[in-house]
Amino acid sequence: MIFEGTVEGMTCQHCVASVTEEVSELAGVNAVTVDLDTGSLVVDSAVPLAREDVAAAVAEAGYRLR
Repeated sequence: MIFEGTVEGMTCQHCVASVTEEVSELAGVNAVTVDLDTGSLVVDSAVPLAREDVAAAVAEAGYRLR
C-alpha cells in the first residue's frame, strides 16, 4: 500500500530525518521517502494506513501533514 501526502514546516535534513523516524515506527511500514524541497511524503506499507495515524506521527516529529 502506498500513502502519499505533503509535510509542511520542514527546513533541513534533520527535519526529514525526524519525520522519517516517526512515520517508520507505524505498524506495517516498509519504507518512508521524504523530499525536503517539495515536502513530499511517500510511505510504502504492508497494510493500509489511516491518514490520522500518519498525521499524528508527522505531528510527533513537529510538523504538519497537509
